[in-house]
Amino acid sequence: MINVFAAAPQGVQPAPHEIRMLAAGHQVAVREVSLAGVRDKDGLMLAFLSGLGLTQSFGRNWDALYDVLTDLEQISGRFALVLRDYDTFRQRQRRLGAELEGVLLDAQQSAQEQGRMLWLLTEEPDADTRHW
Repeated sequence: MINVFAAAPQGVQPAPHEIRMLAAGHQVAVREVSLAGVRDKDGLMLAFLSGLGLTQSFGRNWDALYDVLTDLEQISGRFALVLRDYDTFRQRQRRLGAELEGVLLDAQQSAQEQGRMLWLLTEEPDADTRHW
């Protein structure tokens, strides 16, 4: 198995199994954002607000999300953002998903330019645990 934390972040990647144990061994902070049930931009921003533990002052727009992901005070120098149900979300919300991915990749690039690591990892639920 390839250790995703052994290399620099490269776009949006599948999360390894036992993500938290692996991250702890590499001193990587992990936060999860569940995209299950997200139907619009407001719901998406609420998912990030909740998943990242942001305050209600979070601007709930693309610029605010980018700012949070590139802010050294908010995000550690080695940080993994786990996007749960990402592939399903992208299939359901193509335009919104493409906009989100653009912001995430820009933030990842900016972090790298600052000498920081921002992994963007996707995790899909097992088929037998989905409840439609």
